[in-house]
Amino acid sequence: MKFKFLIILFFIIISNGFSQDKTEPIAAENKKPEIQVIARVQKDKILLRWAVTNATVWKKLNKYGYSVERYTVTRDNKTLSVPEKTVLAKVLKPEPLEAWEKLIETNDNAAIVAQALYGEEFAVTGKDNLESIINLSEETEQRFTFALFSADKDFEIAKKAGLGFEDKTAKINEKYAYRISSNVPETELSIDYGGLFVGLKEYEPLPKPMDFTANFTDSSTMLSWNFKILAHAYGSYYIERSSDKIKFERITEKPYTSLNQQNANNNRIFYVDSIPNNTSYSYRIQGISPFGELSPYSDIVTGKSKALLKYVPHLTVKEFKDDTTVNLIWEFPEEGDNEISGFELNRSDEEGDNYKTVLKNISPKSRNVVYNKLSATNYFTLTAIGKNGNSRSSFPMLVQPVDSIPPAKPIGLKGVIDSLGVVKLTWTPNKEKDLLGYRIYRGNIAEEEFSQLTISPSEPNTFEDKVLIKNLNPKVYYKIIAVDYRYNMSDFSETLILKKPDIIPPASPVFMNYEIKEGAVFLEWANSHSEDVAVHQLYRKEDDQKEWKLILETKNKEEKFEDKTVLEGHTYTYAIFAKDESKLVSNPSPEIHLFVPNYSVMPPVKGFFAQANKITNTIDLSWEYPNANVDSFEIYKASDKDPLQLIQIVGGKIKRLSDPTIAINTNYKYGIRAIFKDGRTSQMDFYSVKF
Repeated sequence: MKFKFLIILFFIIISNGFSQDKTEPIAAENKKPEIQVIARVQKDKILLRWAVTNATVWKKLNKYGYSVERYTVTRDNKTLSVPEKTVLAKVLKPEPLEAWEKLIETNDNAAIVAQALYGEEFAVTGKDNLESIINLSEETEQRFTFALFSADKDFEIAKKAGLGFEDKTAKINEKYAYRISSNVPETELSIDYGGLFVGLKEYEPLPKPMDFTANFTDSSTMLSWNFKILAHAYGSYYIERSSDKIKFERITEKPYTSLNQQNANNNRIFYVDSIPNNTSYSYRIQGISPFGELSPYSDIVTGKSKALLKYVPHLTVKEFKDDTTVNLIWEFPEEGDNEISGFELNRSDEEGDNYKTVLKNISPKSRNVVYNKLSATNYFTLTAIGKNGNSRSSFPMLVQPVDSIPPAKPIGLKGVIDSLGVVKLTWTPNKEKDLLGYRIYRGNIAEEEFSQLTISPSEPNTFEDKVLIKNLNPKVYYKIIAVDYRYNMSDFSETLILKKPDIIPPASPVFMNYEIKEGAVFLEWANSHSEDVAVHQLYRKEDDQKEWKLILETKNKEEKFEDKTVLEGHTYTYAIFAKDESKLVSNPSPEIHLFVPNYSVMPPVKGFFAQANKITNTIDLSWEYPNANVDSFEIYKASDKDPLQLIQIVGGKIKRLSDPTIAINTNYKYGIRAIFKDGRTSQMDFYSVKF
């Protein structure tokens, strides 16, 4: 949920959005200084906050002050023909030093701002991270930075410093354009005013802080939350703690901000709170807006810190009883017996984190345990369970019993032979945990005895061989066996029969026709006439790409395809190939190169506005369209008597136009659309006005 930062073009009030990030660099000298404004709508009033873009401008405005004007633009959901102007503050600037004297004794923010405004010297000391954003060699910059930072934390201080205003006269049925202007003489310095458009109906409650977590460790807890999510709403936070979930107290003397972090690039705020072990504590946080409002509380997180167990068990001996039973022995200091409630035995098929507890409630005085459900491979850890809930686990121990059971027969054997006679075999991996590998056998005819190709078992479930293509045997035969660590061998797999490939690729297909229609490319071709063709493959390249992309592979006899994935304004190159049953690929068809023209309609012009100007007897039009590819704008007009017709075409950089060809007491309807350099047009946008 966000504050309402609305922008209006009325009286050319244009605001780029008021950002109070003091870490932004000072604007370049050739950029005109400006006032930036934000607002917070409450149920019965509208709060305004503003700032300027650099320290020099701020210093001059402290001398001359600001003026605050309000223009009533709508009432009862109707736009007023002439906005009603109200001067809310003619000269608004920081209050004199005497007004700060009592306040600075009790309010740190007031003391900082008063020192920034009126102190003879302004030097910053300390080692917090705020110091890293301050250039200590420029005192004016220091005053400016700390004044704005302190005003962000206390809206009353912001008002007192001439940087805030409360409009308590706003009405629920009206909407206003606010304008904050400089009183600095133009001859001395020209400063752009800032403004925004807002009304009481836009009130929204403040959002609740989110993503608040707590990690409880030995004698402490680390609190963290993602401040980036609501950075637009809150600049700092209060942290509260409770021991009963009812009465909470703040544990930080001052609001906590992201500037307290050592790593300013982190999206999260971290805070470590020291607490006693074995006591439950609850935490919550509350955000503080730039207007001094306190947010709803975050969700409550609760937990307790626990002391680490001092002692760790160590598995030392494994004694096999039979193929499925083992006696495990461990060491554990006797002085740790009173600190634990017992042991737990954990098992996994592999060394890692996937352990499951297989025996519980082992006595704290025990130093051995018998386990009778062994698999071929077992990894065990032993966990000491502390009485306070903590635990410590031993290092893993590998346990493998005597094994006389061979692996299962391998399955899924398959392979391919390329045109050079290279054979690539793959098969489904066996699931035995004690598998050592595979032995591969080959035969040139089905009836002969197969010869072993591998000297020792090969672990991967792949194998590469090479055979002669040009010989009298059109086929080659393979089978494999699996071997475990105790050299138990499985039965042979089913025999794989591979046909040796031919060396002549299929004939190339040929494109016969193409068409570009409604942003899609329609292709037609003649398939390869080779009898052993298995699939046809259609490839495409976009613009200057070097790599081809496969977009269609078909086994059907179809000879056409519609490519709907092309983008307008791009050039595409197509080629089609034929692949036979031996995986031989034809030469590509002759390539075709196609340009897909632009055809889409662009979004309408935004902010199109028309206003009757009684002084110049014209209707003044204005609009915005931040697209650099606009070539021109077409302006259309209709009246009570005349239909809509084109009245003028203006350049793409023009954003205003005055129409003098009007009559009194006549309703006019204006339309606008953008014409782009590539020939596309935007949708029409309309605005009606009566002169």
